[in-house]
Amino acid sequence: MEALAVRLSHLDAQAGGAIRVVMFYDTLMRRRVDLPALARASAGLAGCVAGIRLHGTGRTVRFSPGGGAATAPPGDASGTAPVTLDDEEIGTAWLERPGRPDPLDEVLLARFAIAVAAVVERYGPARTTMADPALVELVISADSDEAARARALRLLGFAPDLPVRVAAVRSRVPLDRIAGLICPARPVKAAPIADTGVILATTVDAARFPAGTRAGISHAHSPDLAWQQARTALRFTGPGRPVVQHDELGALALLAEIPPDASRENADVQGVARVAGSPDDLETLDAYCATGSLRRAAETLHLHHSSVARRVEQIGRTLGLDLASPTGLTRARIALTAWRLLGD
Repeated sequence: MEALAVRLSHLDAQAGGAIRVVMFYDTLMRRRVDLPALARASAGLAGCVAGIRLHGTGRTVRFSPGGGAATAPPGDASGTAPVTLDDEEIGTAWLERPGRPDPLDEVLLARFAIAVAAVVERYGPARTTMADPALVELVISADSDEAARARALRLLGFAPDLPVRVAAVRSRVPLDRIAGLICPARPVKAAPIADTGVILATTVDAARFPAGTRAGISHAHSPDLAWQQARTALRFTGPGRPVVQHDELGALALLAEIPPDASRENADVQGVARVAGSPDDLETLDAYCATGSLRRAAETLHLHHSSVARRVEQIGRTLGLDLASPTGLTRARIALTAWRLLGD
């Protein structure tokens, strides 16, 4: 290629220059540069400010020919080129050359835009955990076709051969901080959707969710199914179990399919609603249902086991159940779970 460029340059200076531009960008791609490095190199090659803007995130990168970030207000673009990926325009590349465009600017911009698309496909639009909610919705929506879902995942920075885990989160902790904690060294993206945070990650460390966070996690192969399961798991969270993995629910997940009105009309669920009028009684019932033991419940509540025994006996009378029997305890556990799923 270099020998051909030299030979053509003797015949046609513009043809030789065009081939050198192509070789320049081929070299950058082999070095796997990121967007700032690509803009910096393009500005140096063009001898003027070069810029990149991605439509999905609004991210803009501008560098001056001296190698530093362009801090002056953007000038008029002397030439622009659309950045396309899978036939979709995802951004723009441009040059801010004072005066007349250079004869090679058209070639330079074309290769610049192709290189930007390659970088986005490889790394995603930005090295940040926060993502464009529209792209995240494309990934988790049951209405998305597989081509659109795959393209959105690629734009978010997920390689085609990597699994994508989904977490549904509610927390006062910033979503990007949570995402960084549960998946610190691998691709992870987050975005708020309605009243729930969505985290897409290649791995999820359930033990690293910060205090005060409720999270449902799914490892389903399809992201849209994983989102449905993660939301279901989120409904099963509570004070004693703030993080729930859908795979661990088993048959309990079927409770989420019960119509709310049917749950409200159930006598056991109505009994739990009465118990919930006393926060101490509800906490005791929760601890006892979780442990199945008066002593272990007492350890959880930091109370004497005789005090817990008296509370459990009173709660049993309110529910109309013998909580010391296996059947009574099972009914209380199911009723408590069904009541929590109502979210009233």
